[in-house]
Amino acid sequence: MSQKILLKNGLIINGTGNPGFYGSVFVENNKLSVIRNNSDSIEADIIVDCKDKIISPGFIDLHSHTGLTIFGEPEHKPKVFQGVTTELIGIDGISPVPFKNKSELERYIWLDSGLNDYPPAPPDWLKTLEYLDKVDNNVAINIACIIGNGPLRIWGVGWNDKVASTNQIENMKSVLRECMEEGAWGFSTGLDYAPGAFASTKELIELGKEAAKLGGIYHTHTRASLASPENILAPFEEALEISLKSDLPLHLTHYYQKMMYVHEKNIANGKYTDYLGLVEDARSNGMDVTFDCYTYPYSGTTLTILLPHWTKDGGPEILIEHLKSSKSRKKIAKEISRNFATTWLTNFKKSHNKKFDGLSVKEIAEIKNQNPSDAMFDLLIDENLGISYVGLGANPQTLHEFVKHPSGMIASDSILFGDHPSPRTYGTFTKIISEYARDDKFITLEQGIKKMSSFPAQRLGLKSKGFVLDNYDADLIVFDLSEVNVPATKANPRQLSEGIEHVIVNGDFVIKNNIHTGKLPGKAVRRGKDT
Repeated sequence: MSQKILLKNGLIINGTGNPGFYGSVFVENNKLSVIRNNSDSIEADIIVDCKDKIISPGFIDLHSHTGLTIFGEPEHKPKVFQGVTTELIGIDGISPVPFKNKSELERYIWLDSGLNDYPPAPPDWLKTLEYLDKVDNNVAINIACIIGNGPLRIWGVGWNDKVASTNQIENMKSVLRECMEEGAWGFSTGLDYAPGAFASTKELIELGKEAAKLGGIYHTHTRASLASPENILAPFEEALEISLKSDLPLHLTHYYQKMMYVHEKNIANGKYTDYLGLVEDARSNGMDVTFDCYTYPYSGTTLTILLPHWTKDGGPEILIEHLKSSKSRKKIAKEISRNFATTWLTNFKKSHNKKFDGLSVKEIAEIKNQNPSDAMFDLLIDENLGISYVGLGANPQTLHEFVKHPSGMIASDSILFGDHPSPRTYGTFTKIISEYARDDKFITLEQGIKKMSSFPAQRLGLKSKGFVLDNYDADLIVFDLSEVNVPATKANPRQLSEGIEHVIVNGDFVIKNNIHTGKLPGKAVRRGKDT
């Protein structure tokens, strides 16, 4: 029997975006009730005095790379100390399901180990249902899953760069349908990551049509290679085409004004108003388009993303062969354009490489007395592809325009490994509270909370999360606005956020009086069951 909890006499900011009101929240059997009048007569097992505190919905992160690592660190402290109570995994076209056999799954984990790392033990699942069952009561937060087109392509086409046949596309559609019937919320793409990057626009439209039949969404890391000086928005135009022709709601992830490396300098790419105008125009024409962004300018992903797609044509073993080939290394080096001076690396597993963690490729090359490309190739071989890199991704001068835009919400793109990850993993959500709302007043606190709770719940299709309203799930946070602090920085990224005093997940305290309880009440959030 779950405990009855009364959060008494707080300022309730309920996720609607409306001004807060004073009242109490009663929790019983993972459902909440809002009490506007005197609550003294209510009996509860735990009573928390929330005077001078804010009660709000738990935050929902629609972009998290925690699908594997969370089983090794189930308390999930970097995120729950920010008030996150639900996350979407399987984004960027890279999901832990579905696979025909363990060998294919393990190869896929290997290829993207610099982005998603490894689970603490060999994976013991293949199907969506099996993965979701593994989540229940084994992690601190709720987990929703979306299906990456990478595993779908491996299932239907294989690891090679070739056009999918009609029969192969139909096979992929049937697999996607099965995954969604087992609880997945749609499909995602990461069109800079092979083998998902090998998919044509036509192929993705057909997958979109299947997801649309079951009420899913299209969550996309767009195809950067389409961009040109003449049309920097081409990757997003492809996404709009897929959405329009498949009649599938579109969500553009980590959407902001890009920085690009030109003549040894990082410069803003285009005008931020062009990016926002693209979304506004699409919505004015009747399309269902949203986006998310994080609150730091630093991007982060696997180092292998810098390597051309042809090096990954065939799988991770082929990539290793190319990295060892002098001929391939010369060709790759000519095709890479990156600021090696400001891009830093992390997630080194070998003890002799630990000294390089947090250093730029240029700094490491100088230490190793190599040119930057060769230093990078050798490290990738030595670390079996599992290196992550962080660099300047968003224009810091315009990022707030995306944060405050009405079609935008907040997501972390969190990577929970390495000694020097992007600080966004530890501070994206609390930074909204402490900086964007409280200190700089770019947005109101009510708007910020909506962008982190009800808006992502609405986008995904969650009908019992994201609000502090009667009969909603008891995913709640309590905080003193003046006490919220974000220590995570570029120099010291692995610093837990401060000031989220209580975090309740499914009616149970995960954070109580600023201390993690060790409880693991998280559940898999399944499409069809939790809508």
